[in-house]
Amino acid sequence: MKYLKNFFAFFLCITMFFNATAQKKEPTKEFNFGENTNKKSGIAIDKAVVYTDAVGYGFDLESDKEITFDKKSISAKSPFYFSAKLPEGNYIVEVVLGGNSSGVTTVNAESRRLMVREIKTAEKETKTERFIVNVRTAKFDKNNSIRLKPAELSGLNWDDKLTLGFLGTPIIQSIKITAVSKIKTLYIAGDSTVTDQDKEPWGSWGQFFPNYLTDDVVVANYACSGLALSSFKSGNRLEKILYLMQPGDYLFIEFGHNDEKAKGEGKGAWGEYTTLLKEYVTRARSKGGIPVLITPTQRRHFNTDGTLNPTHGEFPDAMRKVAQELQVPLIDVTNMTTSMYESWGESLSKKAFVQYPANTFPGQTKTLADNTHFNSFGANEVARCVVQGIRDLKLDIAKNIKTTVPNYDPKKPSQPSDWTVPMSNRFEITKPDGN
Repeated sequence: MKYLKNFFAFFLCITMFFNATAQKKEPTKEFNFGENTNKKSGIAIDKAVVYTDAVGYGFDLESDKEITFDKKSISAKSPFYFSAKLPEGNYIVEVVLGGNSSGVTTVNAESRRLMVREIKTAEKETKTERFIVNVRTAKFDKNNSIRLKPAELSGLNWDDKLTLGFLGTPIIQSIKITAVSKIKTLYIAGDSTVTDQDKEPWGSWGQFFPNYLTDDVVVANYACSGLALSSFKSGNRLEKILYLMQPGDYLFIEFGHNDEKAKGEGKGAWGEYTTLLKEYVTRARSKGGIPVLITPTQRRHFNTDGTLNPTHGEFPDAMRKVAQELQVPLIDVTNMTTSMYESWGESLSKKAFVQYPANTFPGQTKTLADNTHFNSFGANEVARCVVQGIRDLKLDIAKNIKTTVPNYDPKKPSQPSDWTVPMSNRFEITKPDGN
């Protein structure tokens, strides 16, 4: 009898757990656009509803005035944004494109994560695109929180909603958002060359990387401008990743630019940098995660003979040594970006960075001449290096690279004229933290 009572008590606990889980699951949200929407499910939107927390959905960032409605779709000639209030989690997003006229639609999520690139729809043609988005807040473990920087607080990555940006000449019929309870997650730890840069003309490889992956893996990019291994950890970013990490998840780690600036006893490539790299690797593995080390992107500094002048000192070698000692997969982006820049040459390589004459962007009265931070074209080229690195290493996650993605040779990089993805209309002239 005692065992029977214990069994029923256990069964009751399990039932309560699954009921609680089911109650917490976010219901599917579906938004259908047009003046004559006859959908049986979802929310019909036949006018430009402005987003508020109270309503929980609507056109955001003052873009409601850009929208034109027809019978079963919306369109715009400039970027517009649509947000839905959602708790932290991962979401499959399905957008139905196309309408009475032709269009070319690019979709960004949150802080300019590229999800759908320049999908063309002919007159009366309909296409459906699916992608997955990580929605997150700084809080975790009830009592703990990531220490966000001011630029992050005003950005789109760390709030309580999912924001989609539609660029080009977009035509949208509907948006469907469905929560995903369990999915392989690829976490990213890094600095300004890795983070999701919220505003133009800045770009980093982490925000273009999701566009190359299938919708059965999600990218959670915790990188932040100005951070080193030590400040990433002290700001609770590593702690939150480890709190959420499940066996089989990945942790991509790229640092170096800001770690180089630390001076004093125990600092340097072979001191704190090496020690912390080993800690990140060991702790990720203790959670069943798969760490991958990525050497830092090169800065654009040319010698007079057309070769690149390396500026990272011994830091790439220190990371390579850790990878060898702990048998960690390593993607050598330092070498790959060296090949890229030298292939372009000193002049053409400027077009991969934030190098623009005065008055190119609103409020920009001075020339932008940054040799560390990329524009969207350059950031996408680095993302392609990372994708190729995954393939070369034959990582298990290589099967999650879209089959349409070609191989990439950094000695034969793309040309700036190949990049036609439209810019958003949100600009920031001040350079990101770090160098």
